[in-house]
Amino acid sequence: MTENNKVELLAPAGNLEKMKIALNYGADAVYGGTSTFSLRIRSGKEFDMDSFAKGISYAHERGKKVYATVNSFPFNSQIKLYENHIAKIAELNPDALIVSSPGVVKIAHRIAPDIPVHLSTQANVMNAMDAEVYYDLGVKRIIVAREISLKDCEAIKSVIPDLELEVFVHGSMCFAYSGRCLISALQTGRVPNRGSCANDCRFPYEIYAHNPESGTTFRLDEEEGIGTYIMNAKDMNMASHVDEILASGVIDSLKIEGRTKSPYYAGVVTKAYRHAIDDYYARDFDASRYQRELNTTQNRGFTDAYLISRPFEKNDAESHEFSIQYGTHQVAGLVGEDGTTWRCKDKTCVGDAVEIVLPVGANIELVDNEYGKIDEVNGQYWMTFKKIVTAEGKELECVHSGNLNALLLPTPLPGYTILRRKIDEALEKKGLTEASTPMKLEPKV
Repeated sequence: MTENNKVELLAPAGNLEKMKIALNYGADAVYGGTSTFSLRIRSGKEFDMDSFAKGISYAHERGKKVYATVNSFPFNSQIKLYENHIAKIAELNPDALIVSSPGVVKIAHRIAPDIPVHLSTQANVMNAMDAEVYYDLGVKRIIVAREISLKDCEAIKSVIPDLELEVFVHGSMCFAYSGRCLISALQTGRVPNRGSCANDCRFPYEIYAHNPESGTTFRLDEEEGIGTYIMNAKDMNMASHVDEILASGVIDSLKIEGRTKSPYYAGVVTKAYRHAIDDYYARDFDASRYQRELNTTQNRGFTDAYLISRPFEKNDAESHEFSIQYGTHQVAGLVGEDGTTWRCKDKTCVGDAVEIVLPVGANIELVDNEYGKIDEVNGQYWMTFKKIVTAEGKELECVHSGNLNALLLPTPLPGYTILRRKIDEALEKKGLTEASTPMKLEPKV
């Protein structure tokens, strides 16, 4: 639990900017890492030791925590590299090391005895017996298997009350829920448990039946309305169950997946769960508030997975009709850290009005000047652009997502403020419709 005795909110940090956004939007702690050992090659490349060290300092200055991921599974030839990597990470003083195997647990304790060890969900712990083995090895926290039930978490805690339990509550789900998948490795040579999964399960497949005796092969036709994305797991969304999870009293940390997702995702999803947690303790929990925000993000359809319901009680964990869909909104711009300029993320023109999404606890003033106007409508802030001017003074009629210029604001805003618009408006500005895009427009649960 955090110092104020609330459950911890743990958010993804794919790079330094997304780390800062997650922390400003309400995370108590973030997780991320460098190198291929962090089980996310792409995000691992975005963090080097220098930027990761800066991120840890940034978090610690704000009383927040950073957990370093070293959670891929090593080959024999990599053991020495793992030892060297853990030694370097330990010098940065993270608040924990997230690892996946008993061998790496032992290495971590030997090389960095003062840094707590958290066991990754990749280890697939689902019962008190296995949890006790890792606890005896010195593991402080277990990130339980994604297919575990809340009742099983209660059983583990009853046997080992001092063991911290962390559960995933939101984000992409692997078709093999705890990640032991070889589909990508077999089809493309990209190994999921080395951080380079090609997401082959997200593709549509044609299904065939073959009779080896006659040599006859025929294709099984798709049932109308079902689709052939047969292995495409929906995204986890447990926001409506945060009250039930917290009421159990056995969960120490709620974890959001998404190190490779966008800064918008990092901010909006973290803020939604921050409000859900705080509202629960304030006895003002309202699931519809959080779901409205979560529906603004791109997703594969949502499922509450198996923490609350047993697998045999439901069959809606896969999205067969599409790989991914638009959320209800599109990010239009992101305000810089110093709050004086913004960068375009979607076509924006003079006269456009965009919704303002603020970091947790931030406030702004209403203004009306030559650059723009900020209004408040039903408790929500909106900004209308009267001028679009670069920091160098060049005036533009419209600005596109490929434009990297820093653009002036009508007034300073909190750092990392998000500007967004509804998705239908965003597509219309680009001359697109649902029929002309590869993604679904209307959200489907």
